[in-house]
Amino acid sequence: VQLQASGGGLVQAGDSLRLSCAASGRTFSIYAMGWFRQGPGKEREFVATISRIGGSEYYANSVKGRFTISRDNAKNTVYLQMNSLKPEDTAIYYCAAGGLVARKDSAYDYWGQGTQVTVSS
Repeated sequence: VQLQASGGGLVQAGDSLRLSCAASGRTFSIYAMGWFRQGPGKEREFVATISRIGGSEYYANSVKGRFTISRDNAKNTVYLQMNSLKPEDTAIYYCAAGGLVARKDSAYDYWGQGTQVTVSS
């Protein structure tokens, strides 16, 4: 499966952004989907994950209550709605597809190219 992330940009603290990740190549609904991010000088970290048909979502503590992951299997797309953005949310955001919901990046088989999110204070 090929993944294409989009929707990043430069925003101010407190603003919102919605990232999208469009999938192609195989049946999207067989994959759990995840979002990860890598900030400047940091290791890649887990952000959120959603089960194959939705209904089970998990979040990193740092984004819980501010970010929402969702998916539309009819559109082969997973979303990450990011509200109340903070400067520490600045990172390249990656979407990933795998067999099961997981917080570890090693559990995912396919990765998108990343989209930059920059939050100014």
